[in-house]
Order: sequence, then structure tokens, then C-alpha cells
Amino acid sequence: MRAMDTKQAKAAARIATVNVCRFITAATFVLSGFVKAVDPTGTQYKIRDYLEAWHLAQYAPDFITMAASVAMSAVEFGIGICLLFAMHRRATSRLLLLIMAVFTPLTLWLAIANPISDCGCFGDAVKLTNWQTFWKNVVLLAMAIVLARRPLDMARFISRTNQWIALNYSALFILAVSGVSLYSLPQFDFRPYHVGADIRQGMEIPPGAPQPQFETTFIMEKNGERREFSLDNYPDSTWTFVDSKTVQTAEGYVPPIHDFSITRRDNGEDITQQVLAYKGYTFLLVAPHLEQADDSNLDLINQIYEYAIDHGYPFYCLTASTERAIARWRDITGAEYPFCSTDETTLQTIIRSNPGLVLINDGKVIRKWSHNLLPDEYQLNGPLEDIELGRQPQQDNAQKVLSIALWFVLPLLLLTLADRLWAWTKFVKKKEKQTKIYKLLKRKKMRKKIVAGNWKMNMNLQDGVALAKELNETLKADKPNCGVIICTPFIHLASIAQLLDQDVIALGAENCADKEKGAYTGEVSAEMVKSTGAQYVILGHSERRGYYGETPEILKEKVQLALKNGLKVIFCIGESLEEREANKQNEVVKAELEGSVFNLTADEFKNIIVAYEPIWAIGTGKTATAEQAEEIHAYIRSVIAEHYGNDVAEETTILYGGSCKASNAPELFAKPDIDGGLIGGASLKAADFKGIIDAWKK
Repeated sequence: MRAMDTKQAKAAARIATVNVCRFITAATFVLSGFVKAVDPTGTQYKIRDYLEAWHLAQYAPDFITMAASVAMSAVEFGIGICLLFAMHRRATSRLLLLIMAVFTPLTLWLAIANPISDCGCFGDAVKLTNWQTFWKNVVLLAMAIVLARRPLDMARFISRTNQWIALNYSALFILAVSGVSLYSLPQFDFRPYHVGADIRQGMEIPPGAPQPQFETTFIMEKNGERREFSLDNYPDSTWTFVDSKTVQTAEGYVPPIHDFSITRRDNGEDITQQVLAYKGYTFLLVAPHLEQADDSNLDLINQIYEYAIDHGYPFYCLTASTERAIARWRDITGAEYPFCSTDETTLQTIIRSNPGLVLINDGKVIRKWSHNLLPDEYQLNGPLEDIELGRQPQQDNAQKVLSIALWFVLPLLLLTLADRLWAWTKFVKKKEKQTKIYKLLKRKKMRKKIVAGNWKMNMNLQDGVALAKELNETLKADKPNCGVIICTPFIHLASIAQLLDQDVIALGAENCADKEKGAYTGEVSAEMVKSTGAQYVILGHSERRGYYGETPEILKEKVQLALKNGLKVIFCIGESLEEREANKQNEVVKAELEGSVFNLTADEFKNIIVAYEPIWAIGTGKTATAEQAEEIHAYIRSVIAEHYGNDVAEETTILYGGSCKASNAPELFAKPDIDGGLIGGASLKAADFKGIIDAWKK
């Protein structure tokens, strides 16, 4: 007992360890994927940094890096959700291990070589050094190994049948987040230029803090000569601006905003403090690269500029573009506003739009607009001091988090609760089904009752069509209390299929070939049978076994081809008179099942109807007593239960096929394991066949 307790304690500890690893990893990946989806443009910039470090940037156009950004966020978020809800546990844990096995060595290289200062794992939300990132990945790799070794120890929150809902909803959600962020602006802005930020405060250095040193260098060109200038020796207007860069020349305290500067392109004047100290509103049109800027809303930009001029608000365009690009923009837009130089990275940090519009007041960011959502004349309908656009939006991050919770977390929570309630209900029902009383009450209801007619080699086409028509009209008028099937010769099938209402009478064939197609003169394939409109086929009939030498292997092939072509099989088994007298009937029927149908899966076997036909009672006038028939039927069901389990056995329809007539059908059908009959001669007359069918109404 003590050893068992120790074993159980170890198992519990192992499961707890696996699930702790699962939740930590899931939270990490959900956060990482979400912050990337919130700012796909920022992730794209980080991907470019990696490509430049590997000297591959020229091979990856913008649409490729943007697609990679969106895909990366979706994959990370998806892995996190799959881990959280324990969906596709094996595949998810293996994919997680593969990702961590790739990225852990990569972050080690980043930590050693330091080609970029921040890996961008959590966007701008959480900044980690390269060494911090590496050790974080080491921990995640260890957890990924634990999960990959014991994936099934992760407890499911959603059942396998419903996990597609959670997975697809999560995919749509994260892609929608990326799409909205690209069209407008990131819903969560973790950068120092977020709405509400005071740029001057962000540039301040606390008293006594070590002072970092920065130097901005301007690359200018004149008469084919390029030279670098600083702010101290900025040249006259005869020089043409080419590019600028800001670098840190000495370590020290780095304020959140340390590279913000505005230099007029027309005279080289640094107007940074002038803009930030202005006691009023200022519009900043931010366009890192005018040559790539979206020009679909040029009229709105010009209208906003005119609005600013009319109300006395300064308006500047900040860009890192060349004079040539500025001139082209002026030609396209007719722009009259002044252009200023600002560092490219700074501009990309200020707003994730090219171009984008920023409104500041006394150095504080009041509003931001993507080029897709610029304010129009209906919004700018008065001085900013008097209208809504002149005030900082009131929505805070708590409200945004609540909105996400309502749109994403709450639906998944409700799905989880509903799924667990459904799982509990199924558990209760399963327990109910295990009781003997439940089985006794339900065993006949679970199985389909069937009366099938086997016409054999009887009646020409005209007579067969007439009989089928008569049966169809009779049973449509007097609805049967069971399933009815007529199995006809091949030449009847297509004609009869046209007139039967197969909701009342189903159609079947008496045989099919054991070959799929080919040079087999005189044979009819399962595909051909199906093409006539038939739904069933009789296989293994004693006459086929006896007269035509059909072996278990041949029948196995026929069964497989019939099921492959969507036919349900009425599979016949039964013993001869000699075998019955030798008391070998049980081993005979078991061998016939094992030889031809027990190779099927449980799901495939559900398309099998078993027909027990005592050969000694077919066409001889002899009939097994109801007790004899019930005994062998019960044995057949027990053999099926041994192979497929009780549930499959209880659902399998077993027909009696030995000289069943209207006179003895009620007694036979009253037995609990006899689910109907496979009728031969009595199926050739409508009245006789109807009499057997009506036995289910008695």
C-alpha cells in the first residue's frame, strides 16, 4: 500500500510539473504573440534589423517582412492558446520544442555578437537585454522538453470535438487585431510618444545622472562631393541634404526620448525646443519615407494644413527623406507646408503610419491619426480649443483590456464552461448506459429493425419493375414500422431506382465483384452497383459460397470495395445441416465473421448488417425454432462484442434468413436479438412480403 501511495504521489507531482510548465509557457507565448499583433509594423522593423545584421535585407521586400510579422504573431499566439486549452497536445508540444530549439541558439548568438540591442520578443511592452532574452529562452526550452515528453499529462479544458471552435476563433481574433492595427494604429502604444506623453519630460535627465552624449551627423552633397556636417558647422543652402544619423558617443543615463530633434530643411535651423515650448496646438505630419508614403488621402492632408493656417496652428512635415523625394512629394500633393529633418528611427517610433498625423499641445501628445483615418472637415469644424479633437481621448488601457476581455476572453470562457458541462452530461449518460435496466430498455431501440427481400435469379425486368412499383405504392400508403430493403438482380437496379421512394424502400444488389475494375467479363463492380442508385449489397450468401466457391478472402475483398464505394453490406453467415447436427454452428459463424469482416475498424463495421441464414432451412421448408434462432443470434452478438465491444455489438442489426414467413415472423421478431429478416421466396409477392413487414406492428 505504501509503495502504491508513493507511485501515486510521483504521478501527481509529474502531472503538476507538466501543467505548471504548460501555463507559464502558454502565458509567455500569448503575451508575445499579442503584443506583436498589436504592433505588426514594429515587429516588421525588428525583422528588418535581423535581416540587416545577416546582410539579407535587400532580398526581402516590405510585403514579405510584413507577412512574416503577422504570421509570427499568429503562430506564437496560437501556440499559447493551444497550450492553455491543451488542444492538439502532441503536435503543439513538438512545434514548441522545435521553435525553442531554433531560437535559443539564435539568442545566444545575439547575446554574444550583439548586432541589435533588443530582440523584440515582447515588442515595446517589455524590454529585455540580449542576455536576459537568452536565459528566458533557456527556461522555456527546458519547459518545452518537459511538455514534449509528457504531452498527454496536460489536462484538457475543451474536448477534442470542440477544440476547432476555440482554435479558429483565436486565429480570427489575432489576425483581426493585426488588421485593425495596420489600418489604424496600435490599440496599445507602449512607446514614449504615446497619446498623453509629454515629450519634454521624456527627454529630461534626472539631476546627478550620468549624461550620455549624442551626435547628429548630416550627409550633404554639392557638385558631386559628399561631406558630413554636424549642427555646429551646418553648411549653407547651396548644399543638398542626403541623409542624417544620430549616434551615441558616450554612455550615460538614456532618457526614454533621446533622439528627438527637428531641423528645418530650408535653413538648417534646429526648431526642436521652439516646437515643444509652443503654448498651443501644433500639427506634425510624420513621414519617415515620402517616396514610400501612402498618397491616397492627399486632399485631406492639404485640407488639414489649410485648417491649421486658418486657425494659426503651426504645421510641419517631419521626414528622413532626401530633397529629391521631398520635391516629388511637393509635385504630387502641391504641399506648401515646411519640411523638417528628423531621424528615421525616431519617426517610425513616433507613429506607425507613413504618413501619420500627430497633434501636440505645449509639448504633449494629444492625438494621433493613421493616414487611413485622418480627420475631415466635419470633425475639424471649429477651433481645437472648442471641439472634441482638441482634447485628449479619455479611453485608458483598462478600458481597452476590458474590451478585449469581452470580445475574446469571455466567449472562450463561455465555450469552455459549455464544453465541460457537455462532457459532464456525457459522463452521466455513459454511467446510465452501464446499468442493466437501461440496457434492457434500450437494446431494441438502439438497433435498426429491417426486413430485406432477396429476389435471387427470379423475374424478368418487366415483372421486377411491376413488383417494385406495387411495393412502393403499398408501403407509401401504409407506412412500415421498420426499414425495408429489396435486393434485385443487376438488370433491375437502374430501372427500379427511378421509381422507388428510397425513404420508404431502400434498394440493394445481390452481389458485387471482388475487383475494382478491369478485364473481368461478366462481373459487376461495387462502383457500378452504387452508380445505379443502390444503397446496399448482399455478400457471403450461402448460394454464392456453395455454387461459386467464394472464399473468406474473396468476400473480404468484396466487403472492402463495397464500403469504399459507399454501400452498406448485408453479410450472410450460417451453417449446413451436417454442421448443425455436429453442434458446430457457433464455430462456423464465428469463423465466417473472422475471415471476412473482423478486419474492419469499429467505424467501418457499423456499415455491416449481419444476416444469419441456416443453410439447412433455406428453401427446404424447414425453419429454426424461435428459440434456436435467438440462441445463435445472441451468440453472434457476443462474438461481435468480444471483438468490437458492447456498444458496437448492441448497435449491430442481425437478421434471420431461414424460411421466414408471415406466419412465423411475429414470433421470431419478438426475440431480443433478432432484428428482422432476410427474406427469399416470400419477397417475390407483394402481399406475402407485406405480411412479414407488418410483423413489426404486432
